[in-house]
Amino acid sequence: MGRGIGMAAASAGLTALLLSGCTAAPVPTPPPVTVTATVTATPTPTPTPTPTLQAAPPEPVAPAPVPNAPAPVVEWGPAYDTGTRPGATGTPVLDAAGVPASYTVVEGDSFFDIAQRFELPQQQLLRMNPQIHDFGETIYIGDVINLDWTKTG
Repeated sequence: MGRGIGMAAASAGLTALLLSGCTAAPVPTPPPVTVTATVTATPTPTPTPTPTLQAAPPEPVAPAPVPNAPAPVVEWGPAYDTGTRPGATGTPVLDAAGVPASYTVVEGDSFFDIAQRFELPQQQLLRMNPQIHDFGETIYIGDVINLDWTKTG
């Protein structure tokens, strides 16, 4: 028995010896570090020059409008009878010089054809006859159309 205890002690010593190599080596502590802080003043920023705002150039002023004189109305000369035609088959009344002075509307007449027959622009014939409405679209049998360009309605 004594020998078993001795062996157990030797075995424990050997285990302790073997295990002593398994322990971690001590960690070396680093040397102390010295930090030197230097304080520097914050520089004052230099302001960026602001461009000088110039006044905008004045808006051009349009000249006041000058009204034109009304366009002259050029009236054609006296009516000239070119003869009957479809849409203007009545007989005109002539003045002392034989120039057509008036025309009485008959069945089937149109204001446009009457203007064509007497070689007058329709607008002029309308100005000469203010009693005619709707641009000559509405004329009736028996209406008297003035053909004398020196007189109006």
